[in-house]
Amino acid sequence: MTLSVVLITFNEEANLPRTLESVVPLVSHQKGEIIVVDSGSTDRTLEIAESFGAKVFREPWKGFASQKNSAMSKASMDWVLQLDADESLEPELGVELENALQSGAQVQGYWIPRKNFFLGRWMRRGGFYPDRKLRLVRRGAGRFEEYGAHPTMKIKGPTARLSHSLLHCAYPTLRAYIDHMNSYSSMGAEVAVAEGHRTFSLTNIALRPLLTFLYNYFLRLGFLDGREGFLLHLYHAAYVSWKYAKAWELARRQKK
Repeated sequence: MTLSVVLITFNEEANLPRTLESVVPLVSHQKGEIIVVDSGSTDRTLEIAESFGAKVFREPWKGFASQKNSAMSKASMDWVLQLDADESLEPELGVELENALQSGAQVQGYWIPRKNFFLGRWMRRGGFYPDRKLRLVRRGAGRFEEYGAHPTMKIKGPTARLSHSLLHCAYPTLRAYIDHMNSYSSMGAEVAVAEGHRTFSLTNIALRPLLTFLYNYFLRLGFLDGREGFLLHLYHAAYVSWKYAKAWELARRQKK
């Protein structure tokens, strides 16, 4: 079985080399391909992608789900592995993926656990692991559906789970995390409004964030991840508050 690795990018020169280095051995063994769909990078992203032999396409931004679906539609191999540009394969996962492709199992896709890193530390607890994602699918079997900043892969047919992990290194600095959460909370607000959260609610803006922190930090043992875990859960709670405050703001503007 052959493999297409597909990514969407925008100014990912800091992350892309690590990602592509991790998949090159797998792609080489499977006689596969790497596809990168870029939405207007102004750094060295395209140069880096081409240096790894990727097929590069330039397209305007259409939203997360549409952009990922566009990248997947360009795949020509039997299986498609969809990655974000800040994700890489731990070495054991590359071997496991290769075995899965050659197994002949009658499944349409595989769930892959993900190790999320925050300020350089793997967040083992607090709900951030195993964080399984449906990323390896037979070509044509899966499609992303829009859901704010976190589109969901939908697939028809049976799936299975892999044991080894993707390495998600999205937040090396506090600024990177806060910038992402500011953007994600705006997208989440649009989803919240679409789901009917249209009134100013102290429960959503004040109580829900507090309960989120207490649940993840204490009951789900996030405190065992040290200072980094404390900061992550504190600012994740702030993200929840921002999302619902922005939902109220958005709904108010729509009424005018």
